[in-house]
Amino acid sequence: MVEEILRETAVPMSVKEIVERAGSRLPSKSKTPDTVVARDLSMDIKKKGESSGFVRTSPGRYTLRELWRRQLPTAGNGATEATSVLSSAMRQERAAPLPIRKDDKPVAEVSRSSG
Repeated sequence: MVEEILRETAVPMSVKEIVERAGSRLPSKSKTPDTVVARDLSMDIKKKGESSGFVRTSPGRYTLRELWRRQLPTAGNGATEATSVLSSAMRQERAAPLPIRKDDKPVAEVSRSSG
């Protein structure tokens, strides 16, 4: 269903926009369809990587990989400005600080030491 909607619009959309456009056509009967769609898109991209049919164009916005590739402006050196912007946004997202626990240790440190 998500693929169909993204193909119809041919522009990156937020999860909320996708869910609103899908309406009753969305197969999930969840009380929080936005969360389900966001999770499914993220997991598909994470598991399949470059072979995923979806791509995150910016935090919370998605489109079909084939449409995204067609819309990319090409630069003289073979790289693309959009790819550069996307890569930068993804690096910033990953570089976000870890949540801090009461004992002032980052969550990742605490979980590693307790294993």
